[in-house]
Amino acid sequence: MNDAILKPAWYVLHVKSRFENVVNEGLIKKSFEAFLPKIRVRSKRRDRRKMIHVPLFPGYLFVRTKLDPHLHLEIVKTVGSVRLVGNRTGPPVSVPDDVVGSLRIMVAAEEAVTTGHLYRKGERVLVTGGTLAGVIGVFSQFRGKGRVIVNIDILGQFAAVEVSEDDVVTLPEIIS
Repeated sequence: MNDAILKPAWYVLHVKSRFENVVNEGLIKKSFEAFLPKIRVRSKRRDRRKMIHVPLFPGYLFVRTKLDPHLHLEIVKTVGSVRLVGNRTGPPVSVPDDVVGSLRIMVAAEEAVTTGHLYRKGERVLVTGGTLAGVIGVFSQFRGKGRVIVNIDILGQFAAVEVSEDDVVTLPEIIS
């Protein structure tokens, strides 16, 4: 076998929605080195104003292992796990140790970590939540604190609206 495959490395494990903690604990019970980076955010529930820990990358966690077929099978058999992330035709792709090390430092510092989607100016977006749900527009700019400006073309003019970044998704470009 290839020596690179038998050398332990970090891999990204895709898990079922909201199963990150279950899979993390299952892997640790099976003696795997697993890392689930979590950040502190304010609860979005209206009746609560407390800080909670949520996964930095929902639906994913990191596991350090060799790509031995037996170990790979044990990881995938863990309740809630889906697959190791990689190319469809090849083996899973490893994550460099320094990237996981940087994530560990960021999470341990408990400083505010901003996450979100990267939108490019001029990109077509769809508003998916709030009172403007269903509106199609063009991303204009970030306003900060999770807010974005979307321009909506109406009768040759545009109207700019400010919406939550969580309520906007990019639309695939239509090839004609």
